[in-house]
Amino acid sequence: SKLTNLGHLEMTWRSRMRFHPLLVRILHKSRLRYYGKPEKKMDMPYQAYFEVADGSGMMSMVLWNSLCPEWYHSMKVGTVLLLDKYTIKTSYPFKTYPTPGDSQMKRFATIEISLNVRDPPTEISIIPEEMVKPEWGLPEVKYRFITRSELDDLPNNHSCDVIGLVTFVGRAERARKREHSEDFWLYRWAHAIDGTSDQPFILELFATSQPDVFEHIHPMTYLVCTQMRVIQDFTENLSRTVYLTTSNESQIFITGWHKGQPYTKDAKVKNFIQWTKSQSEADQIKKTVIGGYYPFPRPPDSFLKY
Repeated sequence: SKLTNLGHLEMTWRSRMRFHPLLVRILHKSRLRYYGKPEKKMDMPYQAYFEVADGSGMMSMVLWNSLCPEWYHSMKVGTVLLLDKYTIKTSYPFKTYPTPGDSQMKRFATIEISLNVRDPPTEISIIPEEMVKPEWGLPEVKYRFITRSELDDLPNNHSCDVIGLVTFVGRAERARKREHSEDFWLYRWAHAIDGTSDQPFILELFATSQPDVFEHIHPMTYLVCTQMRVIQDFTENLSRTVYLTTSNESQIFITGWHKGQPYTKDAKVKNFIQWTKSQSEADQIKKTVIGGYYPFPRPPDSFLKY
């Protein structure tokens, strides 16, 4: 069929009502958002957004309402989509943006693709990876993996991806989203090592839209976390703690979920796998811990300092 591309859409969208089909690859995926309110009667008040790209650049794509339970889990990072009967809207100004793995890629930030169940009903097709042709010019998914030895030199709020062997995982804890709010964030702390430093990655993992992964993070699993943010925490005596926290676009993978993921081709991931092959499993198991209360960042060692 006659296709369009994202660059052409941005130039012509105001003058058109009907758009040609789009062929894009998903590069980033947000957590699922529930926006229901008691006074509004909506069947499926869900929303999720994705960053999709073709040879011309990258744009946000929003999946609405009942399309979310139908399509959200099928739309993975790396999935190629053929879209028809979508609509174009001006971008929502307050959304967060992931940091692209390819810093040279052009971002079309003024508009976004909207996928709806009606007016008009969007047609979505997933193209199997073995049928994707090189001449389509779709970009590959790129990552920003770092090692533990590189972490201390990174600035606050820097975006990165990590892989490590889990040595500690804490219990699930809750924090209020806002003061006096009845909504909570669910999170847990984890430590992961990659052999490049004596120190582990300290990871604050909020529950994303992957409960089956979040609940099964155990010691000795290979953990991949994408789109993590660096937090540089300075205490009063200027001692520094560095940890990583999940962002709105973070994806988490554990042993059993890695097969077929685009990051398996990354050089730093391959180096980590080589390092794990040189380790004694029995020795590592002795150093692992699970559960318990983990106060972090650590409180001062006396009440006077507190």
